[in-house]
Amino acid sequence: MEKHVVITIARQYGSGGKTIAAMLAKKLGINCYSSQILRMASEDSGINEKLFGMSDEKLRKAPWFKTLSRPYDGELLAPEDKDFIKDDNLFNYQAKIIKELAEKESCVIIGRCADYILKDHENLIRVFIHADPKFCLDRSMERHSMSEREMARYIEKTDKFRGDFYRYHTGHEWYDARNYDLCLDSGKLGFERCVDEICSYTKIRFGEEI
Repeated sequence: MEKHVVITIARQYGSGGKTIAAMLAKKLGINCYSSQILRMASEDSGINEKLFGMSDEKLRKAPWFKTLSRPYDGELLAPEDKDFIKDDNLFNYQAKIIKELAEKESCVIIGRCADYILKDHENLIRVFIHADPKFCLDRSMERHSMSEREMARYIEKTDKFRGDFYRYHTGHEWYDARNYDLCLDSGKLGFERCVDEICSYTKIRFGEEI
């Protein structure tokens, strides 16, 4: 295949999307990128990696974040610019890394609005992993020491932030199936079957394995 295939994974909290992404990458023999993108953006920009993580938390608490939309346009500010370490520029550096990865290799990318950032990439497969609330709650309870009520609230808040983050940076709705090529219910299919379905779609779409 001449061009690299990139598979982006958006996922509800507790649906196992991150695990499915790792399993998929392993099966295909390609890299899977998630939080590594923050480190790479830090190295590229010279901005402290902690500021990239803090940016998400700052946006989460900002009262204006839920109502505004500022779709990604690719502009990068110079180090001498007064807004160099502002949230939008931090996101744009992450987007720069995502685009560079897509040009360099076939890979799986988790979150970070990668499906929108790479919308013009010819060999892009956009996947959304979801599951019913009970599945997400039960799975999350296995990994965290919270009460069911606390965990359910945490899941709701996390998914709400992911939706707000997506809307702010893309101008689109995170839950809208039209943003994706595949929407898979991990609770009904199981993780391995989700991986198989993505691989099958890839082969049908491109006529060959990655």
